[in-house]
Amino acid sequence: MSTKRLWALKRRIQYGTGFGTFVLSLLLLVYFTQFYSPASCFDGRQNGDERGVDCGGVCVRICAADVLPPTVEWAQSFRVTDGLYNAVAYIENQNQQAASPRVTYTLSLYDEAGLITRRTGETILPPDSVYPIFEARIQTGDRTPVRTFLELSDISYWVPSNRGSDQFTVNDRTLIGVDLRPRLEADIYNNELTPAEDVEVVATIFDASGNALTASRTFVEEFAARTTETVTFTWPEPIAKTIRSCEVPTDVAVAIDLSGSMNNDGGTPPQPITSVLSAAQAFTNRLQAADQASLITFATDARVDAGLTSNIGSVANNIAALSIDPEEERGSTNTGEGIRAAGEMLNSPLHNNEARKVLVLLTDGLATAPGEEPEAFALSAAREVKDTGVIVYTVGLGTEVNMEFLRQVASSPQQAFAAPTTGDLDRIYRAITAALCEDGPAVIEIIPKTTAGFEALR
Repeated sequence: MSTKRLWALKRRIQYGTGFGTFVLSLLLLVYFTQFYSPASCFDGRQNGDERGVDCGGVCVRICAADVLPPTVEWAQSFRVTDGLYNAVAYIENQNQQAASPRVTYTLSLYDEAGLITRRTGETILPPDSVYPIFEARIQTGDRTPVRTFLELSDISYWVPSNRGSDQFTVNDRTLIGVDLRPRLEADIYNNELTPAEDVEVVATIFDASGNALTASRTFVEEFAARTTETVTFTWPEPIAKTIRSCEVPTDVAVAIDLSGSMNNDGGTPPQPITSVLSAAQAFTNRLQAADQASLITFATDARVDAGLTSNIGSVANNIAALSIDPEEERGSTNTGEGIRAAGEMLNSPLHNNEARKVLVLLTDGLATAPGEEPEAFALSAAREVKDTGVIVYTVGLGTEVNMEFLRQVASSPQQAFAAPTTGDLDRIYRAITAALCEDGPAVIEIIPKTTAGFEALR
C-alpha cells in the first residue's frame, strides 16, 4: 500500500474514532443526566451493600427480616357513653433498638350477633416495651361490644431508636371525682437531654387481678428535656361503678322492709325480723373506714332512719334498734318509695363524690303499694335510681317473694339474691360485701410514646 493511501486510512480511523467517542460521550451524558441514579437507600432496589431493598448495610432502615414482629397482648373496648366506646390494645415490641414510625392496624368490635364496626388507623411503635394503641369515640349505635380484636399489617418500616420505655418516668398519680367528673392527673418526667414532641399518653386502669377496666388518652405537644409535665385524663361519665378496688370508697343505702309480714313467724324475739336486722347490722359493720352508710326503712311509706354518714357504728346501732310498727300489721309494702328514698339519699349533698353509690334492698314479700300497679311503680323508681349511677342489689327473703321482680329491680340478675330462710342472709350479705370491692388496689398504668429518638432516614 502506498504511503498516501496509508495516511488516508489513518485519517479516516482518527475521524471515525473521534466521531464515535463524541457520540458515546453524548449518549453517556444523556444517560447520566436523564436516566442514571446512583445506588441509594431510596431507589426501590437492592444494590450497593444493602441487605434488602433499601434496608440494612449503609441504609438507616432496618430490614423486616432482621427484627421480631410485634405481638398483641390484649384488646378491649370501654363504654364512654351510650353508643360510644373507646378501644384500647396493648402490643409488645421485643426489639431493643428497632422502632417503627408507621404501624397500620385495624380494630374490630363484635357483639353476639357479629361484627359491629371496624376502625383502621396508624400509630408509632417505640422499642423494647409494651405500648398501647388507642382509638377514641367509636360509634356502636344500640349495640354493645363484647369482643375486640386488633390486627396489625405487616411492618416493613423499621428504624433504629435508642430510647424505649425508660425515656419517661411517671411519678405521682391522683384520681379524683370518680362519681362525678372523673379526672386523673399524673406527673411525667422526661429523662432525656433532648425534648420530645407530640407525645401520646394513654392511661389504663386495671383491677387487682389485672383486668382492664377503663382507659383515657391525652397529648403533650412540647415536652422539654429534663422537665416534668402534669398531664390530665378525663372521662365524660362517672367511673366509680367500674373500679371495684377498695381504695374507691362506697356510699351504701341499706333499705329494709318493715312491713307486718316481717314478724309473721312469731317467737320471742319475733322472726324473721330479728335475724334480718342482725344480718344487716353485721353487713354494715363490715364496711370500710372510708365508706358511708345510711338506713332506709319502708312499709306503707318509706322513712330515712339515718342519713349518709361515715359513723358506720351509729347506723349499725340504728339497724339493731328497729322494730315493726303495730299499725303496719295491716299495712302495705311500698317497695318503690323505699327505692326512691334511698336514691334521693345517695344523690344528696351528703354523697361523697369520690365514692360509688350502692343500694342494698331486702324484702320478704310482694310490692303492694301504691295504687293498682305497685310493681310497675317500683320498677320505674329503680330505673330512675340506676340511671343516676346507683348499683342496686336486692335480697328476697322467704318463699312468697317475687324473685323475677327483684331481678328486674337489681342492676343485673346476678345482683339479685334469693334467701329461702334467714340462715341464708349472712352468706348473701357477705357475698355483697365481697362484690362491693376486691382486695388489692386498682392499678393505674400510664404509658407515653413518641418518635423522639427514632433515627431519621438519610
